[in-house]
Amino acid sequence: MSMPEAVLHQPRSVPLPRRTLTYLTVGAARLLATQSPRRIRTVLGWLRRGARPATFEQAKAARDTVVAVSLVCAAREGCVARSLATMLLCRLRGGWPTWCVGARRLPPFAAHAWVEADGVMVGEDYPPDYFRTLFTVP
Repeated sequence: MSMPEAVLHQPRSVPLPRRTLTYLTVGAARLLATQSPRRIRTVLGWLRRGARPATFEQAKAARDTVVAVSLVCAAREGCVARSLATMLLCRLRGGWPTWCVGARRLPPFAAHAWVEADGVMVGEDYPPDYFRTLFTVP
């Protein structure tokens, strides 16, 4: 049984030039999300070269922009595309947060992908120890 979910979707809250760039970033992230974890790690490893670490505020602003523009990324099931789009948008702005993939510590099993900056999960409503990290791309 599925639960109804209210999703914040306000694309017009983002200025047109930034919205257009975000749409392109989300499209690239959705394509990348169809690849194997190994391929994703390879691509992210290549993209992170020369980037400075992103601050929490930079990563949060990128995530908020992605969620405002993309209904797919705003949904709970869009965690891989959302986290990858956040990473790509941060990279376009010169920063690089940490991409994390993990699983719930307690049953039932559920996988999740998220972004961390300054050692903190960005924009997630879960306690810090809710997921066990399987791998990261720092």
